[in-house]
Amino acid sequence: MTVTEHGLGPLEGVRVVELAGLGAAPYGVMLLADLGADVVRIDRPGAEADPAVLSHVAVWRGRRSLVLDLKHADAAAVLSRLLADADVLVEGFRPGTMERLGLGPERLCAAHPRLIYARMTGWGQTGPLAPTAGHDINYAALSGALHTVGPADLPPPPVANYLADLGGGGMLLAVGVLAALLERERSGSGQVIDAAMVDGAASLTTFVRGLAALGAWTDARGANLLDGGAPFYATYVCGDGRHVAVGAIEPQFFAAFAAGLELPDDLTAAQHDVSRWPELRSAIAARFASQPRDVWADRFDGTDACVTPVLDLTEVASHPHHRDRSTFGVELEGPVPATANGRPMPAPAPRLSRTPGQVVRGAPVVGAHTREILGAAGYADAAIDELIASGAVVAASAAQPPAASAAQPA
Repeated sequence: MTVTEHGLGPLEGVRVVELAGLGAAPYGVMLLADLGADVVRIDRPGAEADPAVLSHVAVWRGRRSLVLDLKHADAAAVLSRLLADADVLVEGFRPGTMERLGLGPERLCAAHPRLIYARMTGWGQTGPLAPTAGHDINYAALSGALHTVGPADLPPPPVANYLADLGGGGMLLAVGVLAALLERERSGSGQVIDAAMVDGAASLTTFVRGLAALGAWTDARGANLLDGGAPFYATYVCGDGRHVAVGAIEPQFFAAFAAGLELPDDLTAAQHDVSRWPELRSAIAARFASQPRDVWADRFDGTDACVTPVLDLTEVASHPHHRDRSTFGVELEGPVPATANGRPMPAPAPRLSRTPGQVVRGAPVVGAHTREILGAAGYADAAIDELIASGAVVAASAAQPPAASAAQPA
């Protein structure tokens, strides 16, 4: 992928102002940046020294950074000026925070009628839990999604923050922004997006809830076809302590799986005999335990047995399939040396044939583009100097890190 200063993705020409936050919102904005949106991230003073903020640096790619003290008397005027030619504002504060700053949607959307004001929270803008704190595990729990994960004899495990935070939160935030941009082409008006992680996590359970309505899913965890209850849809420990994942559901796939594993014919014929599932699981486990993971990976490679190695984060990019597709084709460089830690980051997804997404730059130094952004908004050099002297904005003295380098997805 050729790295340029101006993206050619499907969102080229869309301008996003992001009020820097944690968790879901930065990931959702990363998706927009990967698709070509021009993103200005507004950081708070001191963000460059906050470990919690810097822990998100991998999803900062594609932005320029301006430091603005939202509590300063001049902040509202600066933000409003930046929004004059922006399409989207993204904020991820607790409900009421922006209103207390005098920057709520009632004020900003009145001044900028075409503005799409996207709000990312855990519990939503309304409801009894709206003002309270939470994290991915809490939103996933209350949505019912967490209950469906894990073995029957153990508590539901945390699923990193993929479920409610990134999937139910950031990804659906991006969907909401795209939908609002499309609708604005018809109406000419912006609108407010209330993106709640608990809502998104609940949406992700739709398929499972449909199965339950049909009597094909039980609330007993680890007792269903897709939650590890079936021995042919599960993970197993191999002889070297590493793991494989098995998803041999359909008869023809299970037949290929059973042949590769050399299971007895009577067990192969008993795939859907639930009374024999413990026996089948034990036989499968014993076979996998007899050889290292990569022996099994090689045996099943290229077959329809639906067996794959469980790859860790250090080895996944070297897998031939990912190499062929440049799935991990982004090498990030940024203000924190451990950003990539020698591990290339995932390339933009999904892949568009005519206007593919691309990474135009790596994570910016906090405040590296303050002067550039304000100048583009019409501020004269003297006015920028006054804003810096007043403490309303901060300009970083550090140089901008090198741009990201990436390979074009196939």
